[in-house]
Amino acid sequence: MEANATSNDEDEYVLLDLDGVYGLIDIPPNANYVLKGLDTLNPILIIDDKFKLIGEYEETIGTCIAFSEQHAPVVHKETGPSETNLFSGTRLIDSSQPPTKQVEPVCQLHKVLKFKLSPDSAIQCRTDEEAS
Repeated sequence: MEANATSNDEDEYVLLDLDGVYGLIDIPPNANYVLKGLDTLNPILIIDDKFKLIGEYEETIGTCIAFSEQHAPVVHKETGPSETNLFSGTRLIDSSQPPTKQVEPVCQLHKVLKFKLSPDSAIQCRTDEEAS
């Protein structure tokens, strides 16, 4: 019997690191962006047609894993036999407890793409004008 399996070995995940521009620009939560040239040495990220950022790849050291976070209710499972326990073997959701966060691995990363402001970015010009 031959299995028709698909492989995700060709997929490559990259982490976009914006720490280099943190505090210099204000990026709205739902900002539009264009990411160009992922296959080049210096990809370009344009945010809201205002900010131009230049990226540079860095290889990760060791294992770098990205996780997904999900909210889940607190669940108690009744396991022991009891004459008074009518819900033996069932799961009960405890509404008095705040939901917990569950994390699951999504992918393994091999590269981090660190961004900095482009010299011809509009925000760079504004920062220079404010300093003088």
